Amino acid sequence: MNVYYHVAKNGSDIAEGTKQNPFLTINKAASIATAGDKVIVHEGEYRECVDPKNSGLSNLRRITYEAAKGEKVVIKGSEHIKNWEEIENNVWKVQLPNTFFGEYNPFAVEIFGDWVVYNPGRHLGDVYLNGMSFYETESYEQLLNPEIQTEVLDHWTNEVVPVHNQEQTKFTWFAEVDEYNTTIYANFHEFDPNKELVEINTRKSVFYPVNTGIDYITVKGFELAQAATPWAPPTADQPGLIGPHWSKGWIIEDNSIHDAKCSAISIGKETSTGNNFSSKRKDKPGYQYQIESVFHARQVGWSKEKVGSHIIRNNTIYDCGQNGIVGHLGCVFSEIYNNHIYNIALKREFFGHEIAGIKLHAAIDTQIHNNRFHDCSLGIWSDWQTQGTRISKNLFYRNNRDLFVEVSSGPYLVDHNILTADYALDNHAQGGAYVNNIIRGKMIHREMLDRPTPYHYPHSTKVAGFAATYGGDDRFYNNIFIGDTDLEGVGTAHYNGYTASLEEYIETVKQEPGDHQAYHKVNQPVYINRNAYFNGATSFERENDKIEKNRFDPELRIIEEGNEVYLSCELPDDFESLLGEIQSTETLPPVRIVDADFEDPNGNEVTLDTDYLGNQKSEKSVLGPIADLKKGKNHVKIWG
Repeated sequence: MNVYYHVAKNGSDIAEGTKQNPFLTINKAASIATAGDKVIVHEGEYRECVDPKNSGLSNLRRITYEAAKGEKVVIKGSEHIKNWEEIENNVWKVQLPNTFFGEYNPFAVEIFGDWVVYNPGRHLGDVYLNGMSFYETESYEQLLNPEIQTEVLDHWTNEVVPVHNQEQTKFTWFAEVDEYNTTIYANFHEFDPNKELVEINTRKSVFYPVNTGIDYITVKGFELAQAATPWAPPTADQPGLIGPHWSKGWIIEDNSIHDAKCSAISIGKETSTGNNFSSKRKDKPGYQYQIESVFHARQVGWSKEKVGSHIIRNNTIYDCGQNGIVGHLGCVFSEIYNNHIYNIALKREFFGHEIAGIKLHAAIDTQIHNNRFHDCSLGIWSDWQTQGTRISKNLFYRNNRDLFVEVSSGPYLVDHNILTADYALDNHAQGGAYVNNIIRGKMIHREMLDRPTPYHYPHSTKVAGFAATYGGDDRFYNNIFIGDTDLEGVGTAHYNGYTASLEEYIETVKQEPGDHQAYHKVNQPVYINRNAYFNGATSFERENDKIEKNRFDPELRIIEEGNEVYLSCELPDDFESLLGEIQSTETLPPVRIVDADFEDPNGNEVTLDTDYLGNQKSEKSVLGPIADLKKGKNHVKIWG
């Protein structure tokens, strides 16, 4: 018999857990709820890390944790700190015994791990004033005269960029930890911390099982915040503020998730398959350990039957230092949609090669669609084994970069997206299909011959082989490319010199001596047709059907009006003269290395017959993601 447990701030953990006699903590309910049960949490602030002890048994017999309807429920990884003592010049201090933190003191742990590139001694701790996180200084002296930063270095581009929140940068903290105590100093400026809400994060997560294999859990309707999550590379344990911890079938929906020191939602790996061995042992590169982690994962059950198949939907995720969503291996066969992800990695207190709104490795058959990304260091980064992955109908704007696909062999689909960053696309992969997108910004296209990565049997985690990334084997149909002043590399001209069919490629390779060496010398085929190029964007030299107007500026703008977002652009009079055919499994050539077709996760044919707004498309329709685009002025609601 399914049971409803209730949790409320006026409850007791020795009560029955009924609506009339609720539990006090969510963890009490989490210790006894079993398959089919529902835990209803009533209004209030809960400072705990929820550790579900039992699994659901199937998609229909899951354990649900849900905020009571119409009630605001907040779960925090922080504690409210009082009794601050003023020292000098608006600097206050508080001293806490190390026992206050238990086994995990984030103020004593530096940000560390594989692919951390820049960290000037910063820690996992954080201080919050009325919900706003502070900046950690490198010395006590810097607290006394903090300069308001107006610019910071973007470590990806080595360019100086404006600070996201200049007011926030003047609020700073510094900590000293000895054998017995942790002393935190903070510059509160005009605020008295004993009269305001001041919090420090003390827990690694707020909803994360200690054990693996806790399947079929739903987490719905909460505000989840302020966790001291560690750096989460693909070669380490990857705890998030919330996550399934190497389990199957979680649903994370309708939540507001924010202020994770590193990653908010993790659908990634666990510790037995490797934990920062390259940084700790220094005997092999992270690349080698990442390959090993794939095989270790297979030994501990990395399969569709055991992990993945998560749903992450309708969440708002913001103010995180590394990722909104992260995952390696455990993200397989998942669906991520209708999420609003913003303000990711903009504080720039530290930097490494694992930062994005969504950063996934081995996202086999994962579907990422209808999400909104803005004000992120990078929108989506799909790295290694991007196979069967579909990135569709997403909105990107005001990001430093929008999309990065790296060292993967496909097949993967990028369709009906709106990408608007000056640096719109990093394509360091092969075997992709880019269909019906707006791409306003440059593309960096690279081959990667020194890092062969795995590919798989279709719709499986079983490894079928390894391949270097030769570049090419890409398909570009029905896209709108838009350049801008001082932007180079917009469009498809960087494929000039590539072969244009598999037959031509094979014939050309035959002319070269040797075995694998011959394939290094010949550019893979590309399939490019029926795209539009405006305002300096340039086309592949062998594209037959296209619109190319180098001097026409569509004046594309993304306009926010409250919770709604609009696309504004102007298109030339002959825009509707070139129509694009609906692309599908039948029309998209199979990828060369993996020898696989573009299919849906169930192995069925895929047909790209609905536009960005979900409207059914005609057999032939205008180029770009929205079927209703027309010549002249366009003003289209694209979110909200």
